[in-house]
Amino acid sequence: MDAEQHELYEYARDRIKQKKGLFYHFVIFILGSVFLIIANKWLGLFSNFVWWNWAITIWGFLFILHIIKVFVINNFMNKNWEREQIDKLMLRQAKKIEKIKNDLDNSNLSSK
Repeated sequence: MDAEQHELYEYARDRIKQKKGLFYHFVIFILGSVFLIIANKWLGLFSNFVWWNWAITIWGFLFILHIIKVFVINNFMNKNWEREQIDKLMLRQAKKIEKIKNDLDNSNLSSK
């Protein structure tokens, strides 16, 4: 397997891990939500007010953030985006180094 194929394999493996983690989060969210409802309504845990809807809403918001991270952010900021950013930074650094070399050469020539 050459380097490019290995990189594609690693990217695919990372994406699968992210989606798998999202699926686990979804299953835990559903089971946890059921547990919170049962704990509040039938077990009488802090039964003086209904709190399970707030807990599930907050957890649902966090789950939505997880979905956005997996399907939106990671699609835009993937390996290609990283490579482009690295190339831009390397080009900028190379230009700065070249400018410094030119400045040094010019100052050496003018001092002679």
